Amino acid sequence: MKLDILVVAAHPDDAELACSGTIAAQIAKGYTVGILDLTQGEMGTRGTPEIRLQESEAASKILGIATRENLGFKDIFFKDDDSHRMEIIKIIRKYRPEIVLANAVSDRHPDHGKGASLVSNSCFMGGLRKIETTLEGTIQDPWRPKYVYHYIQNNYIKPDFVVDITEFWDKKIESIKAFRSQFFDPNNKEPQSFISSAEFLDFIEARSREFGHSIMVKYGEGFTIERTLGVTDLFDLK
Repeated sequence: MKLDILVVAAHPDDAELACSGTIAAQIAKGYTVGILDLTQGEMGTRGTPEIRLQESEAASKILGIATRENLGFKDIFFKDDDSHRMEIIKIIRKYRPEIVLANAVSDRHPDHGKGASLVSNSCFMGGLRKIETTLEGTIQDPWRPKYVYHYIQNNYIKPDFVVDITEFWDKKIESIKAFRSQFFDPNNKEPQSFISSAEFLDFIEARSREFGHSIMVKYGEGFTIERTLGVTDLFDLK
């Protein structure tokens, strides 16, 4: 399967929180999108790896994701090193995405910035033909995505561009709430966490409204770039 867009997330629910509106918008336009979760989020305050995998499947169905994999890296302990990069390179060469969406370049959770650099380095290295990887016994061809963009997460970062997700706001919220173990649920008796309060979902909406306001729409999601964007038609800009 060849993907148009591969979304890479340090934890299950990172993609849903930060860029599920964009994912839904691109799928509605006919693009094929997949998600790669690096860890099972096993160090999180709530839930278990098994529960979070089930929740990931539910969220994927809501969004219409073509495929979703989990590399099972150690939550909080994974590193941006050669062994971890090689595993991501295999996935990049397997799905050959044109665009990769990755974690925020810096954020409250250290895995986010770490994941951002790990994915960015892996995308470049995936295009080096002298780095050899195999999949099911077959040597893989090199592949380097054309673009790597970083979605903005908890900490405010001024976006380089914003995607209008107004039409897909309800789907975004539905995909987030698929992670029932993680977010506000008055019946959940597990310890409270940074993201489990009702106020956290209010923050997600406020951030989306803020980014939307910046481009004169109701809801938006912000991204940063690694290299200058080019256009051939000024009317492509919103």
